[in-house]
Amino acid sequence: MGESDHIGVCFGYMGAMCCLVLSCIGAAYGTAQAGMGLCRAGTRDHNMIIKGIIPVAMAGVRGIYGLVLSIIIMSGIHPDKDYTQYNGFMHLGAGLCCGAAQFASGIAVGVVGESGTLAVVRQAKLFAPVVLILIFTEALALYGLIVGMILAQAGQRRISTES
Repeated sequence: MGESDHIGVCFGYMGAMCCLVLSCIGAAYGTAQAGMGLCRAGTRDHNMIIKGIIPVAMAGVRGIYGLVLSIIIMSGIHPDKDYTQYNGFMHLGAGLCCGAAQFASGIAVGVVGESGTLAVVRQAKLFAPVVLILIFTEALALYGLIVGMILAQAGQRRISTES
């Protein structure tokens, strides 16, 4: 393995790290923001506590998505085999794609979760539209996970450097 191939391994691990860290930051922010809305709504109407848990749980899923893709990326890093810069950059791209999508989606869940929970306390018929908006934010997270998985699988291909 040449010196430049060690750079590929470094980028591969950076991809796994970026995926997990960005996903967990998004999940933490979304959970905290939606949790504040839950607490505020619960003090006004104790029946809202169960309904208000939905955005909190949905925010936490972003961390799981990041963990899953990070494990997939790390399982594809084999420094003792032909792991090149191409593989490392593909894994970095996969991690950044998924992590950034989870981060953005976590922020969206937090904002919608907090304001939506407070809105449902005042107007109960807003519950279904709020859940629908939360589902759309979940779709954004899934798009990032799916594209990240495709990139991670492409990053596990072995490219021949011989001409």
